[in-house]
Amino acid sequence: MGIKLIDKINAEQTASLAGKNFPEFRTGDIVRVSIKIKEGEDKDGKPKYRLQDFEGRVLAIDNGSKNVTGNFTVTRESYGVRVEKLFPFNSPWIQSIKLVKKSASWRSKLYTERTFCSHKAVRKLVRK
Repeated sequence: MGIKLIDKINAEQTASLAGKNFPEFRTGDIVRVSIKIKEGEDKDGKPKYRLQDFEGRVLAIDNGSKNVTGNFTVTRESYGVRVEKLFPFNSPWIQSIKLVKKSASWRSKLYTERTFCSHKAVRKLVRK
């Protein structure tokens, strides 16, 4: 009973996800994700929204873009601090995804970028 219900919900979610036209991207590519953000409320009490872009390198894609539970990790450096965000593909807050630049990567997960950046920072501190 419960499994059939879950399968039905997953089928509905997959159908709604098929309506979104996201570009094909892989790890290592640079993408710009437009996110809908709630800012507050106006005088009438209605919520105010705005779009904010998050541009960065794709570190990982989990469970694929056509799967209900699929998500992807995007990272960027902002004012010397590394910022990572995890986006689910079926999120209603994602308005669009644009592929900015394609690049080749040899791995499916680029988690080693985290350690390389920290090692570079440590080396710079040690040399000074």
